[in-house]
Amino acid sequence: MVMGSTFTRHREIAWRGGRTRSTSRLIAEETAIALTYNGSTHAVMMGTPGDLEDFGIGFSLTEAIIERENEIRSIELIPNDLGVEVRMWLDGDRAASLAARRRAISGPVGCGLCGIESLEQARRAPSRVTGGGIAFHARDLLSAMQALSPLQILNQQTRSVHAAAFWHPRTGFGPVREDVGRHNALDKLAGAIVREGRSARDGAVLLTSRVSVEMVQKAAMIGAPVIVAVSAPTALAIQTAEEAGITLLAIARDDGYGVFTHSRRVLLPEEAASRAGC
Repeated sequence: MVMGSTFTRHREIAWRGGRTRSTSRLIAEETAIALTYNGSTHAVMMGTPGDLEDFGIGFSLTEAIIERENEIRSIELIPNDLGVEVRMWLDGDRAASLAARRRAISGPVGCGLCGIESLEQARRAPSRVTGGGIAFHARDLLSAMQALSPLQILNQQTRSVHAAAFWHPRTGFGPVREDVGRHNALDKLAGAIVREGRSARDGAVLLTSRVSVEMVQKAAMIGAPVIVAVSAPTALAIQTAEEAGITLLAIARDDGYGVFTHSRRVLLPEEAASRAGC
């Protein structure tokens, strides 16, 4: 569901090719999004005001506030002059668990460590993923990354948002979600996967951003065995992917990519030919 427009048109004076002209441009909207549980604010994020039910559910899953979607009894979007409140009510056990760690915080775009109070929480051990027997052809993963761009509808209009997508080797693309914040885009994807009744355990998460530790932690929470990203990872992201059992591919461009962890899931062209007896 979209709360208002995700973009608006603004006038600009453009200087291109040594010439100046008056024109206009579509600009991505950015608004405050308050995530509240049982009447109390847990986090305020700056993000794109679209797919906010997905965002609320996905954030709740990837931040370990819930384990299953049905632990959220209800979810409601409350717009106001300052932003949008994603109002969620948890069942009794989850509400009691959250009460012990609840506090209100405010995070800018790109904030991914929300509602934590210690260094131990920031470096929490990632969830271990399954899917040890799954293998992906290298060319298929690269082709999927190349096919993602036309599916980034908001970015085609504004050139200023990130995308997170789910891809399956047999069925192709599942949900694609966009946001001005890369963490928000991944949270929205996580929520969409759950709401569509899918499993992330036999596919790949595709990212149009760099890979930091919290992106790996969030992917691990939904059980994704493979991450493919257009930009480079951080050292801690590589370490966390190794610990989580996630295959991490990054710097995925037209000419290829780098495999940084658990390469057994990636069939490079010569390996595929060898296994086929060629």
